[in-house]
Amino acid sequence: MSIRCKLCGLTTLDDISAAVRADASYIGFVFFLGSPRNLEIQAANLLLEATPKHVTKVGLVVDADNNFLDRLTSSACLDMLQLHGNETYQRVAEVKARYGLSVMKAVGISNLGDVRDAQHYGEVADQLLLDAKPNSVSDLPGGNGISFDWNLLAGSSWKVPWMLAGGLNPNNVASAVKLSGARQVDVSSGIETAPGKNNAELMSEFVMQANV
Repeated sequence: MSIRCKLCGLTTLDDISAAVRADASYIGFVFFLGSPRNLEIQAANLLLEATPKHVTKVGLVVDADNNFLDRLTSSACLDMLQLHGNETYQRVAEVKARYGLSVMKAVGISNLGDVRDAQHYGEVADQLLLDAKPNSVSDLPGGNGISFDWNLLAGSSWKVPWMLAGGLNPNNVASAVKLSGARQVDVSSGIETAPGKNNAELMSEFVMQANV
């Protein structure tokens, strides 16, 4: 069984082409002003149109209100919304019902209590993204290049599919998969040469190493 890879924070048509060549299963598009990977909706549409149908197109938002989500979902042809803020269980269920799209909820992990909290989100989300909790000085909820103890996930049970994130790169993703038991992985900063600047060779190497 192959490991499904999500390449997140892509911003150019060259990025899309490279991700498709690398055999990405998901491509993530960031809609968060605080991120160097942020996209305007109109710019994102050009990238979405260039993404093949077999690749799942994920829109990452952070505590977005209905006004923004209305604009985003009415204009952009997304397959999934990734809620990467402090959204409650109720908010996740509301977004899923309102927009009729699959919803992935990102949850920060640093201890076993966080793992239990994430499992509860499996009652309302279609998928979970288990990321490292940002440190106290970070302005970003994710994409910070930091990881958590992957052993915390070993042997855990889940109601929905989950994806491992946080500090992954071509050099450590194989170990992360082995220790955590992940069947899906997410990368952002680990395929960049600078924030928001993706590298085709790193994309290809990441997917390859995830499937070693």
